[in-house]
Amino acid sequence: MEKIGFIEIRITGSKGNLDLSPDNYDIREIIAILENAENLLYPGDKRDRPNISYKIEEGSVKHILKTSIQYIIGFNAIIGQVSQVQNIDFLDLGTAKAFENIQNIATKRNYVFSIKTSLDNTNEVKVDKTTSYYRTEAIWVDAEFYFYGKITNAGGKGKTNLHILTDEGSFIVQTPLSFFEHLEENIIHKKPYGIRATGKQHSETGEIDSSTLKFIELVDYQPKYDELYLKTLRDKAKKSWLGSINPDNWLKEIRGGYDA
Repeated sequence: MEKIGFIEIRITGSKGNLDLSPDNYDIREIIAILENAENLLYPGDKRDRPNISYKIEEGSVKHILKTSIQYIIGFNAIIGQVSQVQNIDFLDLGTAKAFENIQNIATKRNYVFSIKTSLDNTNEVKVDKTTSYYRTEAIWVDAEFYFYGKITNAGGKGKTNLHILTDEGSFIVQTPLSFFEHLEENIIHKKPYGIRATGKQHSETGEIDSSTLKFIELVDYQPKYDELYLKTLRDKAKKSWLGSINPDNWLKEIRGGYDA
C-alpha cells in the first residue's frame, strides 16, 4: 500500500472582531487554497498526479492535504529552501505562482500562513504581510514563439483561446474573438498547424509562462520528407569538399596511429 503524508497550511488572522476559524472562513477562500495547494505539490501536468484528499481543522484554520509521501518529501525540501533564501525565483513556474498567490492573500487580508509537512523535523515557511514572495520581474522577458502541433480546442466563454498539443506539451494561447469570426474551416484535430505567439520566458531556464501567451497568427504547417531536396544537398556536398577527399587517406588520418 502506498505511503501517505500531508502538508499543513495553517492560517491565523481575524474576520472583523472574530478570530479566524472554520466557521467564519468563506468557501471561496477554501477554493483558492485548494487550487494553490495543488500547484505547490504538482506544478506541471496534473493528469497523472496521485490522489489528494483534504480536510479542514480548527486552529485557527488548518488545511490538511494528504498525498503520496514521495511528493511530501520533495515539497519539504522546497519549503526548506524557500525559507532559507527568502526567494522563489528558483522554483518551477506553477509553484512560484502558488507562493505569489498565497503572498497576495496574506497581504490583502492580513493573514499569517504557516506551511509545513507531516515529516519529522519538517521544514516550515511563513508568509505574512512582511514577507515578499514574488518572482523577480527582470528574469521574465518578452519573447516570441512558434508552436507546432494539432489544435485540440478552440473558442471559450469570455476569454477565447486556442489549445495546441505539441511534442513539448499542451499550450493555451489567448486568441482574439475576431480570429474565430473570420475562420472559414474547422481546425480542431485536423492537420498540424503552427501558432505564432508572444509571451514571457525565463531568461535563464527558458521556461515559458503559458498564462501570458497571446496569439499573433496561425501558420499553415505541412511537414514532409523531401527526398529531392535532400538529394540536391548531397550532390552539392559531393561536388565541394567530399569530392576532394581520398577515402583511404582520410580514414588513416582519422585512425591516427591506432593500427600501428
